[in-house]
Amino acid sequence: MVSKIRVLLGMLVLLALALGATALLAAMKADATWFTIVPLGILVIGASVGQSLGWFNKKGR
Repeated sequence: MVSKIRVLLGMLVLLALALGATALLAAMKADATWFTIVPLGILVIGASVGQSLGWFNKKGR
């Protein structure tokens, strides 16, 4: 079973990282392609790693 609170908090952390990466790319005046690849990569890879490590699972009693 999935804990909705953990998923929400985990995705908010990943969103903050993606927004920070976007700000860093803007400061570096990166090409427009990177503004799509990097934030989506952070969200997708971060979510899949979190799921693989069981961070989003409810603890059994």
